[in-house]
Amino acid sequence: MTALPLGDATSAEADGTELLLVPLGAVEQHGPHLPLGTDGLIAQAACGGVAATLREQGRCVAVAPVVELGASGEHEGFAGTVSIGHEALRHVLVELVRSATRWCPRVVLVSGHGGNVPALSAACRLLREESRDVAWTTCAEPGWDAHAGLAETSIVLALAPDLVRVGRAEPGNTEPVQVLWPRLRSAGVAAVAPNGVLGDPTGATAEHGQELLTVLVERIVRQVRSGAVGDAGVLLRPDGAGTEATP
Repeated sequence: MTALPLGDATSAEADGTELLLVPLGAVEQHGPHLPLGTDGLIAQAACGGVAATLREQGRCVAVAPVVELGASGEHEGFAGTVSIGHEALRHVLVELVRSATRWCPRVVLVSGHGGNVPALSAACRLLREESRDVAWTTCAEPGWDAHAGLAETSIVLALAPDLVRVGRAEPGNTEPVQVLWPRLRSAGVAAVAPNGVLGDPTGATAEHGQELLTVLVERIVRQVRSGAVGDAGVLLRPDGAGTEATP
């Protein structure tokens, strides 16, 4: 296959693909400074990096177009958020993987939005019961702030600096996300962070973003190579742990 993006390839060029990476995003608020499509942008970049690394090692890997809409109900207190919900997303993922595995033996779903995890888990559980080789992971790393903070802002500065409204970046709720989960799940992000930020984006740089993206790509490459799968199809991390999920 001569082109990494599946949409740019011909059918003949896609023939023989052994792994299809599918980036999943969301259209949801990311504070006053980041674009609504942040999650898809990061997931697409991560998949591109993983594919490039694996192809250098002789693997035939393709990257599907981003699944832009996700399950973002917790962000619906903010204008611009568009969510299709967990059940609709689950159906999309099931049919997408069923179709892809007719010509590609292995599919890995890579989500830039932690809110997609329930749909990912449900879809992959069903698909693996059908003996399809599918697994999933997220773009979150331990220690990164949860949403629209330093990590995401730095990565978007590295990928698409023109999309970051740097002068509008401001701290949000910086409490650990584990502390915020109960109220966040019941009342949404706006109830715990009126500006939509879970973390502190001030001080973000493109250089730091590139470092974080490199860490992310290298971790997913190791997961893909290992192929170790946990509950509901989650790709296990090199230390045997599951994956991080953020709002």
